[in-house]
Amino acid sequence: MPTICHVNLARGYRGGERQTELLIRELADRGWNQRLIARAHQPLIERLFDVPRLERLPSNKPFLRRVWSCRNAIVHAHDAKAAKIGFAASRLFAIPYIVTRRIGKQPSGNRVTRAVYREADVLVGVAQSVAEVLRDYTQRDDVGVVPSASSNLGTNHGEARAIRKRWPARCLVVNVAALVDSQKGQSHLIAVARRLSCERRDIHFLLLGEGRDRALFETQAQDLTNVTILGFVDNVGDYLAAADVFVLPSRHEGIGGTCLDAMEFGLPIVASAVDGVPEIVTHGENGLLVPPGDEEALFHALDRVCCDRTLAQQLGERGRHIARDYTARSMADRYSKLYRNLHEQTHVRKVVS
Repeated sequence: MPTICHVNLARGYRGGERQTELLIRELADRGWNQRLIARAHQPLIERLFDVPRLERLPSNKPFLRRVWSCRNAIVHAHDAKAAKIGFAASRLFAIPYIVTRRIGKQPSGNRVTRAVYREADVLVGVAQSVAEVLRDYTQRDDVGVVPSASSNLGTNHGEARAIRKRWPARCLVVNVAALVDSQKGQSHLIAVARRLSCERRDIHFLLLGEGRDRALFETQAQDLTNVTILGFVDNVGDYLAAADVFVLPSRHEGIGGTCLDAMEFGLPIVASAVDGVPEIVTHGENGLLVPPGDEEALFHALDRVCCDRTLAQQLGERGRHIARDYTARSMADRYSKLYRNLHEQTHVRKVVS
């Protein structure tokens, strides 16, 4: 088997980094030799210290210096900056590279970025909607889809019970997302919470995550007793186990992978019908979808699912069933096939030349 050189240069630990970790761990269980080029002193590279057959290569700017670490491997770029490393490695060493795109916005229109995506040996979107954006951007019809996976989060049932006791007799609505309003739209959620604080005192909102807009949200919610901003927590599974509803009011998304985590816990979803989210959340089947930015629709959807426990249970059970198709094993199966095909094609080209 070839060596896979993963490149993820993002800061922090968000959905893309979680998916990178899930894939690396699953591939390691299958005996793949792997490298990881990632930002030094960031959670991703530090979390993977225990993975066998993984060479961790912490990096600082300028990142292109790390291109020499890609030799004799297949490069898998997990973000936009990483894609440029793959492009440079391909030019220098004639090795293949894969780019996974996780958001539905088009990449930059500059000439270099277009070349990075157009010349990738394999382009993958995490949802059909993301793949369509890439097809339009690159004028390629061979863009594939490999959906994100649920995280198989662990649960400490004692901790989950303790969370419930902190907010007794409340419908707990949980949002797990980066605190970045331009993407995740939590300001809409806080506005809805303000209205519900007058009309429904039995609903409490928990916001989990970190990001540049945390101070803004704390200011917006400072006089609300039904909103708690917890920031980053290690035990997300405990909060999902304690919750009654999961909400994702995003303005744009790739696929909304945290919905999959919530579905694993049997939670009904209330989410924006944006980008790849409707590919995993079907309105009236495993959740309720609302137009992005529509606070009136978000209010009514949350009010409905919190009032109707029979509906909430039906949506949650269907979601639990759907989540079984979105596993790290399934994701690794698809990428393993891509890696092997690339390795065979590269070997044939070398023999022919």
